[in-house]
Amino acid sequence: MAKFAKISKKRRELKAKFRNRELIFSAWVSYPTPSIVETFADAPFDVMCIDMEHSTISLEQAQRIIAASQSFGTPCIPRPVSHSNNYIKPLLESGADGILLQMVETPDEVETFLDNMKYPPIGKRTYGINRGQSYGLNSEAYFKTWNDDSIVLLQIESRMGVANIDSFLSFDEIDGVMIGPYDLSGSLGVVGKLDHPLVIEASQKVIESCKAHGKSCGFQIATVTQEAVEFHINLGFNFIILASDLFILRDWSQSMSELTSAFRKV
Repeated sequence: MAKFAKISKKRRELKAKFRNRELIFSAWVSYPTPSIVETFADAPFDVMCIDMEHSTISLEQAQRIIAASQSFGTPCIPRPVSHSNNYIKPLLESGADGILLQMVETPDEVETFLDNMKYPPIGKRTYGINRGQSYGLNSEAYFKTWNDDSIVLLQIESRMGVANIDSFLSFDEIDGVMIGPYDLSGSLGVVGKLDHPLVIEASQKVIESCKAHGKSCGFQIATVTQEAVEFHINLGFNFIILASDLFILRDWSQSMSELTSAFRKV
């Protein structure tokens, strides 16, 4: 029961950071092994995010990642592969501290998401017992606190999502958003040009809407430097995702390729 209380306290503290627009640093995992999570969790991250949209991480593997992260006192938020409750419900039952929903474009999608996320009377989430409720040992406390403590995040990745940002953030239950720059650039007709004026303008609209509604705004920095972090904070982002296991290994592989090539030319 002490472990459940610790997880709940960390979840509540993280939600308060999102609501207060405090500086939040996140790790991001795309590979299905808890060992990476345990390595990352030794750093002082506020939250661990799981990318299930662009990875092969299964629901079973996600549960292990969630458990590993929380064992280090780090809340864990997955990004499921779709909006379907077939993914959201088992992730919540596995003990996820919240959900980051990808490619949100309409208020109807937000309403459905909230139905899946929250218990009655706010939503329509069904009552059940699994790891999230300590397998029944703390179900009463979980059911009582979940609606207030759970973290609800939206990812804005399209022209339509940007156009509807104010309506999304008018839902009190939304704690913050994350911009998806690659899909956003594609939606705006400038695929991969993340520094294109159209992408910057759209991102700025989301940032300003978050400020006006008192919601957090996030961005993932692929290659992390102090200058890059400072740049994004100065733009108005307070939820900073620091690379990912995939990006870190990609950069290492590129560096090793350049190093070995230099020696082979000798």
